[in-house]
Order: sequence, then C-alpha cells, then structure tokens
Amino acid sequence: MAYLLPRLRSDNRQLELAFRAAVGDLLGNVQPWTDGRGTTRECLLAGLHYDRPWTRDASINSWNGVSLVWPSLARDTLESVLIEDEHGLRIGGQYWDAIIWVTGAWNHYLVTGDRDFLNLAFAATRTSLAVADDRELDPVDGLYRGGACFMDGIAAYPDRYLNPDWGSGIPGWAERHPDTRHPHGEGFPAKALSTNLLYLNAWHLLPEMATELGHPVAPEWTDQAERLRSAVRAAFWDSDSGRLRYLVDPWGGCDRQEGLGWAFAVLCGLLTAEESADLTARAHVTAQGIPSLWPDYDRYAGDTVPARYGRHGATVWPHVNAFWADACVAAGSREAAWRELELLAAKADRDGHFSEIYHPDTGERYGGEQEDASVGAIRTWRSEPRQSWCASGFIRMVTSVLFGLRPRRDGLHFAPWLPEGVNHLALSGLEYHGRTLDLELCAQDPSGQVELTVNAIRWDGRPLGPGE
Repeated sequence: MAYLLPRLRSDNRQLELAFRAAVGDLLGNVQPWTDGRGTTRECLLAGLHYDRPWTRDASINSWNGVSLVWPSLARDTLESVLIEDEHGLRIGGQYWDAIIWVTGAWNHYLVTGDRDFLNLAFAATRTSLAVADDRELDPVDGLYRGGACFMDGIAAYPDRYLNPDWGSGIPGWAERHPDTRHPHGEGFPAKALSTNLLYLNAWHLLPEMATELGHPVAPEWTDQAERLRSAVRAAFWDSDSGRLRYLVDPWGGCDRQEGLGWAFAVLCGLLTAEESADLTARAHVTAQGIPSLWPDYDRYAGDTVPARYGRHGATVWPHVNAFWADACVAAGSREAAWRELELLAAKADRDGHFSEIYHPDTGERYGGEQEDASVGAIRTWRSEPRQSWCASGFIRMVTSVLFGLRPRRDGLHFAPWLPEGVNHLALSGLEYHGRTLDLELCAQDPSGQVELTVNAIRWDGRPLGPGE
C-alpha cells in the first residue's frame, strides 16, 4: 500500500529534520502481520527490533497522530491486537494497561469518522471492561490492580517487588511471589495512577461511543465513571501538596512522580483547570525533559559519571515527553511544552532517528539499569533504535504544541501558537474524515499574533467540521 507522506516546512531547520526522521522511522516499521484471528495486515510495529504489534504501542501511536496521517495503517494495527475468546471480542496484550486501546480507538474514530470501526471498538470496549471488572477491580477501594502503563520492567517498582531470580519484569510476578500475590485475577497487588486513569477514560468513552452509534447509554456506565473518578482522587491526589501518588498497595504504596500518570491526570479530566496548572508548574523536569519516574530507586545509583538510572525510572522516554507536552498545552503552559519538543527535536537531529530512551542528564541514548535473570545482576540495557511511539510522539508534539490541534465530536479544534524565533510552519498531508489537510502558521507581529490557514483559507476560529 502506498502512503501519502506528511511534510513539515519551517524556518526552524531542526524541526524539519526531526519531522523527516519521525516519518522515516514510522514507515520503516510497517510490516505484514498475521493476527490471532488469521487476518494478515500491514501493521506498525513498535520499533526496528520488534516482530509483532503491541497493544499499548498500537494505541499510543494512533492516539499520537498515526490515525491523522495514515488512517488505514492505524486501523489495521489497532484491529490486529484484538482477540476473540470465550468472553467475545476484546483487547489483547499485557492485561493491566491494554485498556489504553479504548482511547486510541476513540481518537481514531474522531479523526476518521469510521463508524464500522467504531462498532467494533464499542463491542471490544464493553467486553474488555467487563472482564477487567471481574478480574482486577477491587470492590473495597474501587481501583484496578495492575502495573503502570507501559512499565513492564521491574525497574519501575519499589524493592519489595523485586523477583527472587533477578527477573526483569512484572509479567509472571505472581507466580514468583505466591505468598504476597493477590488471590484474584493476575495477582499483581499494586494499583497504579496511570492505569487507573486509562480505565477512567475508557468508562467516560463507552457512553460517548454508544451515543455516537445511537445505542442506549446504560446508567451504570456513567455511575462507574463517577465512582472511579472519586476513587482515584481519594487514593492518589494530595490536595495539600498538589501532587499525585504513583502506586497504592498493601505496604504503603509509593509517592514518586509518575510522568505518564501526571500527564494522564490532566488529559483524562481527573483534575480541575487550576489543579492542572499547579501540577504542571511543580513537576520535576530533568535537563533532558520530564523523567518516567522521579526520584529514582537507590538500587540503581552508583558513583559513575555520568550517573546511572533505572531503565523505567528517572530515564527520559520520548513518548512520555510527548504526553507531558500535550498536558502542558492543556494546562496553559506552551513554553514548558515547547521545551520538551525542542529537546526531542535536537536528539533526533543529532542521531538521525528517535531512540527508545535517553539519559536524563546528558541526553545520550541510554537504556538504563535493570535486573537481568540471565546474568543474575543489574546491568545496562539497550535503548532500542527507531522506536515508533517516540517518532509518533514527535508528531503529537508538533500538532498539539504548535497547532493546538484537538479532535472532538463537534470537529477539529485549533489553538495556534509559535515560540519566539519560529515564524513559519507548514504541515501538509494530514487526513481528516477522508479530506486532506494542509496547515500553515505564520507569525504576524512581535506581540505573538499567529495566523493559521487551513487548505489556504484563513482559519476563522471555529472548529473544522467533518463535512467542511
């Protein structure tokens, strides 16, 4: 299949080159894949050294902008991670954060208007939520058990979660810890901020999907969304400090800053506008952008220069930076969002591609430290090259930070902005409801006024409707 190439032109050369690298990384990861239901499709893989689609990667990539650039590729990749079993059609992948698929699927519908896909997404969402409620929802505190979104590495978790065999991940954790596992479901006892926010968003979106399709909205869906929002705020939000906890568990939990969780708290509507603005202002950000987790765990520290950090700890993961930049835009801090974008563009320009993880002090490619059963010790892991969600994250940054683009049910919204020193930006090759869009931003005067044109027509401030 031939793919239309999106292009970015700007008086900022670094932005242009980083965008070209992002497009190249994504197209280089398009490969055929035969899913568990026997259908062969071209799918977007997670990176150069991956041989199959992953649920969270498929969802994040579509949400980041692949649905807006190559909608057929986004749909095929999203469908490829669905499974069908005794429960019906549902979302596959690592169980705890697979529910992120719902948000990616809804975003895909908003930018494509694909009702056939929405019917499929609605069915998979209902089944997946029912299974999760049966297996992982704690009736005592109303939260879902499981690890943090994308944090399958043990480096993301306190010492009490370490595996006796130096195992590097949380899959299979319950089998290694029969005395402390939870007796129900998969057995991982912690409840994470980011994952519970993804469940909250899924419960918000289920009625939206039903309404769009003309189905009745069950009262229990909206009731569950309200109960879960209250439960998440009660368990994770500290109004006195204006901070969010990372984990809740039987041993006191963990108060570290979770980059993705903090971003989702803004983007998924957990916080008020004032709380969101305060949260983004007080976040700890390293020299190279917001870290995945802060502070790091002591077991990874050493006396080396540069310092060592946990793989899923204080390292910089570009897809986290992209969500954080989007959250900063939503909270009214474009300058903080631009800093994340500019830092990532510089790395892609330097390396010629988007790497999985970077060192928070130096900005060099760095996979971080983590336990490894094969050597029975902590070792330095590799930062994977040409990682798709890092490349698509850069596209998200461009569309969100600079164009202020947000798809909603009533159309495509814009809030254009240019930082000091950037006076022109043109983005071509986007697709919205089957229509190709060419966007252009021009700085009008030193006061910060910016003109946006959509397909050479000056934007009048209204959302762009699907039929316009």
